[in-house]
Amino acid sequence: MTIHYPNGQQYTRPNQQGSSKQTSNVTRSVYGKRGMSLEQEINESNAYYLAHNIAVIHKKPTPVQLVKVDYPKRSAAVIKEAYFRRPSTTDYNGVYRGYYLDFDAKETNNKVSFPLKNFHEHQIEHLRACVQQGGVCFAFLKFSHTNQLFLLPASKLFAYWDEQDSGGRKSIPLKNIEQDGYQITYQFNPLIPYIDAVDRLIEDLGV
Repeated sequence: MTIHYPNGQQYTRPNQQGSSKQTSNVTRSVYGKRGMSLEQEINESNAYYLAHNIAVIHKKPTPVQLVKVDYPKRSAAVIKEAYFRRPSTTDYNGVYRGYYLDFDAKETNNKVSFPLKNFHEHQIEHLRACVQQGGVCFAFLKFSHTNQLFLLPASKLFAYWDEQDSGGRKSIPLKNIEQDGYQITYQFNPLIPYIDAVDRLIEDLGV
């Protein structure tokens, strides 16, 4: 099936990250060696949080307009071409302890920095608007080569994003993310215990 963005550009499905081939020489928790993408890992963790009444966080659906549909037989339809109706904002939102959470999840194969091009202007502006309304917002970053996970506060992301327009770096060094963010370690249940990092972020924000 062919899917297009609102500007007409063809959507390319991201490659699955964290396969056994990619991680065979990396020491990490056995629970992360499932061939999952970051999105799948977060979805599994969100299911755990929901089942245990800890938080209600879901991936946002993206409305799609169908353009071409084939009907090889009456009981089946095959979608051949579709368009995203509008640019997506961020990947996830929900409620935790009365706080509104909104965040985007990104992963990179880079070893020493995280490219800012992985984000889009409309996503940054959406996060800014949520922060202005008192939301707890952040970026979920994964370095696929080493399976390092970080929660980076939105305020820190904004600073790096704005600096690139005035001649600053086009990426965030790993050492800066280690300093400005909260590192998360894989475990059994939930697979990614990122709510612990959210607790620390809420405490540091003083909200």
